[in-house]
Amino acid sequence: MSSQPQKKRLTTSAMIASIAAEGQPTVSAPFGHALVSLAEKRSDVVGLTADLSKYTDLHLFAEAFPQRFYQMGMAEQLLMSAAAGMAREGFMPFVTTYAVFASRRAYDFICMAIAEENLNVKIACALPGLTTGYGPSHQATDDLAIFRGMPNLTIIDPCDALEISQVIPAIAEHQGPVYLRLLRGKVPLVLDKYDYRYQHGKAQRLRAGKDAVIISSGLMTMRALETAEVLEKQGIEVGVVHSPVIKPLDEETILREAGEALHHNQLVITAENHSITGGLGEAIAGLLMRNRVTPRFKQIALPDAFLAAGALPTLHDRYGISTDVMVRQITAWLEA
Repeated sequence: MSSQPQKKRLTTSAMIASIAAEGQPTVSAPFGHALVSLAEKRSDVVGLTADLSKYTDLHLFAEAFPQRFYQMGMAEQLLMSAAAGMAREGFMPFVTTYAVFASRRAYDFICMAIAEENLNVKIACALPGLTTGYGPSHQATDDLAIFRGMPNLTIIDPCDALEISQVIPAIAEHQGPVYLRLLRGKVPLVLDKYDYRYQHGKAQRLRAGKDAVIISSGLMTMRALETAEVLEKQGIEVGVVHSPVIKPLDEETILREAGEALHHNQLVITAENHSITGGLGEAIAGLLMRNRVTPRFKQIALPDAFLAAGALPTLHDRYGISTDVMVRQITAWLEA
């Protein structure tokens, strides 16, 4: 008989489970609650979805403001066109669907009807990157690459429940279209420990480190912070800079952080819940090269491939975005 501890068997429910670690504090439906709070103050806010209110937390808005909620059915192109029309009439539409459907099915309608006209539509999309185990049809591992080339579109990848609750009123004050990568359901609470306050358009250093700095967005900032805590116990100091706004990048902060890393011979690592192609890492690499800031540079990202279906913890390990794999990878880079 083997004395090795048995790994916990992952059930089918793990395929749609929260990305929170066991015992980690969470907040239920932060987007839905924040939108209801915003709509109580602003009568111009309306909510639209493509048959996914329950799965994007928009059902809370629908229950609170049924006369301001529009169920458009499984017709994402129509959804975006209707939102554009409402914006033209002075409303502020908050549109929800899955990130794969907005980026792949409705791209041209977002581009022509919303972005080209610079209309005040906020597009909040669940299942960004590898946050579902249901395979390539639902895994939006390429949404940032698809949308980064679209003029006028602000792109935001929030880290946790606290940031989502702060982002919603902030983007309501921002005039113009926004694409928000939405974490839904029971969303981890992480940034409260760092006295964090979302500042629109700004990247922020969450912790300092003398050996390396991770510049990250979305749930990967949570993983970066976890990784830094583990490495600290091994005598390795890793800083973390959270960059929630993918476009436009906070160039000043990123260049300053990378410049300091270069001066102190630190490794700069980008970490993102997105394909290694066309996302945050390549955006930062291009920025650094254009400005001749050239520290040692590595990327943690999903592979340029269609990913497998399965339980999320297994997939995060397989594709290199779990805390355990990040710890091993960064240790190896620093020892090389």
